[in-house]
Amino acid sequence: QLQLVESGGGTVQPGWSLRLSCAASGFSFSDYAMLWARQAPGKSHEFIAVIKKDGSDVWYGDSVRGRVTISRVNGMNTVHLQITKLAPVTTAVYYCAKGKDSSSWLNLSEYDFCGQGTRVTGCS
Repeated sequence: QLQLVESGGGTVQPGWSLRLSCAASGFSFSDYAMLWARQAPGKSHEFIAVIKKDGSDVWYGDSVRGRVTISRVNGMNTVHLQITKLAPVTTAVYYCAKGKDSSSWLNLSEYDFCGQGTRVTGCS
């Protein structure tokens, strides 16, 4: 049974940093690219970051480039998203997603979203 469990969200103020984590199980984690996306209320998923199956390449969305870092630990079946200097804070649910096959890379449609997500809320 495939599972993706996101954690690390919370209520944050502008300028804070967060480290989000995603624990994967039920599939061969090291065989797939992994992606982070976020969904603000009333909006569709927004691409944040993606990492290749062996961590050899990463790519970031234009809105977050320079403020986030994606990483993975294949031996622990985890993928992380470090977000620094949140400003402004976008209230959204952050999801990790698994590539559908070995060719998955930069398109959200190439990924399976199976987790509940972790919510990041801005504190004004």
